[in-house]
Amino acid sequence: MDDRIRRNMPLFSMSIVGELTGLSARQIRYYEEHHLVTPERSKGNRRLFSFNDVERLLEIKALLDKGVNLAGIQHVLGMKQQEELTSASVSDTQSPETEYRKPDLSDDELRKLLKQGLFDAGKHGKTSIIQGELSRFFH
Repeated sequence: MDDRIRRNMPLFSMSIVGELTGLSARQIRYYEEHHLVTPERSKGNRRLFSFNDVERLLEIKALLDKGVNLAGIQHVLGMKQQEELTSASVSDTQSPETEYRKPDLSDDELRKLLKQGLFDAGKHGKTSIIQGELSRFFH
């Protein structure tokens, strides 16, 4: 199954999304009213949220925490959606040979980044280091 399909599959109920995001049901309904998130509906008319919906709600929460108002959030998310549409259309027209590929890090470069990430963890709200890269060093 394609990752895009999985990420858009409606799976989560309102209560689970509330726990995952730390938002109240009222806040989530408010963002839905303002078309910031559009969950699917079950046959019983219950909201079902996808992974992408949860990520969008977390983005909204992060923007609110930074002091951005609702109009600003709508603008930022609209610009982001436009960029995604543009990049999707560009990637559809590119051949695999011209596709950008992230360069692989050497073990030494990765160790330096991980060491810096561990050193900085917890500072200025940073909580994570390069995810998935640590598995290289544990067999």
